[in-house]
Amino acid sequence: MPTPASVQALENIRDLSTLQWYVIPLLAIVFYIYTSEIKKARLSGNWDAVLAGLTVFGMDFINETWNGWVFHLTQRSAMWTAPGETALRTMVGWNIEIMFMFAISGIIFYNTLSENREDRILGIPDRWFWAIGYSVFCVFVECLLNMGGHLVWEYPWWHRSFKGVWLIFLFGYFHFYVAAIIVIGLQKMKTKIIVVSSLYVIAIVANALTMGLLGWKY
Repeated sequence: MPTPASVQALENIRDLSTLQWYVIPLLAIVFYIYTSEIKKARLSGNWDAVLAGLTVFGMDFINETWNGWVFHLTQRSAMWTAPGETALRTMVGWNIEIMFMFAISGIIFYNTLSENREDRILGIPDRWFWAIGYSVFCVFVECLLNMGGHLVWEYPWWHRSFKGVWLIFLFGYFHFYVAAIIVIGLQKMKTKIIVVSSLYVIAIVANALTMGLLGWKY
């Protein structure tokens, strides 16, 4: 039987009547950030900022897909559910505000990195230090959202406990930044494009099969 949070999340999922006008300026900000980075990339030939942004968002797309699978297969709850007010709920644990945040978080991460790949912070390679740092910060924010009832966790292994927080750290955020580090570390542009594109192919095909052919609603 679905939890109350799951029922609430399903009530207006992908309902365009919930859209709010503030989505338009947020979308414009995302466009501005990407067009600015694309302009820089055209001049420098370095597309890593854009690729990092697309990588993190692609990883989140995959994450939200398997999270929806958990809900459908259990018929109880996803690992995380976002049942609160939103301008548009796209999946049980995903909404337009979260999507905008993840669309630019990879670019934020990239622009934090030192240009010298050999740099270290507290003895940790620069890239890995910031991957850990941003993941810890994201978990902290997620805990606040959970405490406020905006993000609901149903299972004891995905909760505000020591073990639960570690799982959220590793499988909720850290691997996003690891993927970005891997992509920007690749030597050939063609390989980078293939890897990033594959993330979206996986997520789109998975959702097309489950929502389109099987009629899953998550």
